[in-house]
Amino acid sequence: MPENPLATLEAIDPDLMRHLKETNDLIYSSGALPKKYKILMAMAFDAAHGADQGVRALAQAAMHEGATKEEIAEALRVAYHLAGIGTLYTASAGLKGLIG
Repeated sequence: MPENPLATLEAIDPDLMRHLKETNDLIYSSGALPKKYKILMAMAFDAAHGADQGVRALAQAAMHEGATKEEIAEALRVAYHLAGIGTLYTASAGLKGLIG
C-alpha cells in the first residue's frame, strides 16, 4: 500500500487530520447516494484536476464497493465531457496496470 500522501501534515497537525477523517466518513457514507457512486464522483474530480494517484486510489476503493470497469469508464466519460482531454490522460495514467 502506498504511503499516505498526508502523512507529513498528520505528523504536524493530528487534530486537523482527525477532523478530515471524520468529514470523509460523513461525506462517503451511504445515504441518498450509495458510497460507490460518491467514490466514482470523487475519482472523476481527481481525473479532471490532474491527480492520477487519486484516480488510482479512488478507482480501487470504488471497485472494493462493487464498481465495475464499465462504471469507472462512464464516470470518466462525464469528467472528460465537462473538463476536457487532460482528464483522459490523467485517468489513463492513474488506471495503468489496474484495469486492463
